[in-house]
Amino acid sequence: MITPAHKLYKTFSLLLALGLLISGCGTERPKYIIPASTQTAEEPLPTATPFNERPVYAPGTLVDYVAQSGDTLPILASRFGTTPQEILFSNPDIPKDITTLPPGYSMKMPIYYKPLWGTDFQIIPDSAFVYGPDVVDFDLPAFLDLTPGWFKHYKVQIQEKNRDAAGMINYYAENYSINPKLLIALIEYQTGALSNPQRDASREAAFLGFENDHESVSLQVSFVAELLNDGFYRYQMGELTSITHLSGVLENIDPWQNPATVALQHYFALFLDGEDYLRAIGPDGLAKTFRALFGDPWQRNTTVIPGGLTQPRFILPFSPGTVWAYTGGPHTGWGELKPYAAIDFAPPLPTQGCVETEQYALAVADGIVARTDPGTVILDLDGDGDERTGWTILYLHIAAEGRVRVGTVVKQGDKIGHPSCEGGIATGTHVHLARRYNGQWISAADQVLPFNLEGWIPVEGTAPYLGTLVRGNDVVTASTKSGPESMVPAD
Repeated sequence: MITPAHKLYKTFSLLLALGLLISGCGTERPKYIIPASTQTAEEPLPTATPFNERPVYAPGTLVDYVAQSGDTLPILASRFGTTPQEILFSNPDIPKDITTLPPGYSMKMPIYYKPLWGTDFQIIPDSAFVYGPDVVDFDLPAFLDLTPGWFKHYKVQIQEKNRDAAGMINYYAENYSINPKLLIALIEYQTGALSNPQRDASREAAFLGFENDHESVSLQVSFVAELLNDGFYRYQMGELTSITHLSGVLENIDPWQNPATVALQHYFALFLDGEDYLRAIGPDGLAKTFRALFGDPWQRNTTVIPGGLTQPRFILPFSPGTVWAYTGGPHTGWGELKPYAAIDFAPPLPTQGCVETEQYALAVADGIVARTDPGTVILDLDGDGDERTGWTILYLHIAAEGRVRVGTVVKQGDKIGHPSCEGGIATGTHVHLARRYNGQWISAADQVLPFNLEGWIPVEGTAPYLGTLVRGNDVVTASTKSGPESMVPAD
């Protein structure tokens, strides 16, 4: 007999399957719209208000909620002030072992009221935030070449390589895994550099809102990319729930918000207040600039994290029968702030510091090498050679000598390259590993999708690089000293 619960479960399963199918799809090529004074008026967007006019919900009131990309039961419980058990009780059709919820899935959410909830206006979808499927068909150099402003003529040297404006944006987009359209829209909104032919160097100390030691266009973009990631992933993990404004006003983030919008609210609140802040996060702020440049991002909105996402089976990144040290617990994937998507391993060495090794870091899964840069290898697991789609693994601090080449198809356990100190800052020879899915970093110690290497699971410590690696009753402790307590044997 087919009961109502069975029908609901089948509907849930269908949504889950659709989410998995949609997640890797490309999208129609956008029309590039150049900012100009003759820009035609757009259809007006809803008006943003400083605080939502939501009712004072009685504890446990059920409200309507539609699942968004990356939602999990623990994340939603944190935002709505409830528990995963209460959510499951209110939505009996959801499987108890669900990982990520399918975007678009309608559910009932137990809610506990907070005063001073912020606006419910969403600036951009998450797909317009990450370096994912949304930009597969985006020609960054061609777009910038069509703009009338001075920015396209910008030149800078990064990692001993001369880069133009497109090269600089692409470097930060790839490595921080942030959508280049978002970086461009922020530059235009804050400075007008894409539409204004006249460069005003006096503004560049605070090019994107901050007067600090990042006194160049390139370093400002890098600094802002890191701040945006920090806001996005702290909200994604339930760590960022409110914003304290420069005036001291507390804004509790609306629990219906998406991470991309919260990241931008967090960013603007660091240097704007009052009406300036409300304009920036409202329909006439960055959202309007983004639409003028690239069209409506909600019309191109693609699924970033599908429902029911699982990690493929990964092995440890070193040869069976060897023992390496766990030298870094969960820490940043790129930069210094959140997300803590990476963990570190070091081979046995005769001495501390940056020394050469004959040991190899290995492929944790089958894939194709999508990109290499100084110290960097990106292993793409879906086989299309594009790091913006599907599961990818970042290997950092891989020596140039002996490093695998772009386009190489590797099997699980094949050689990637020698651990080293090359690429970024390192105090000793090691390999840095991090995961992304459709361009979104996945926290190494995520409750639902932990970085599982042959059953070894990272546990976050009290500070970055600390923590443990656990498999059953076996526990190793992260330590840069490579002591006995940090040793991990490969099966």
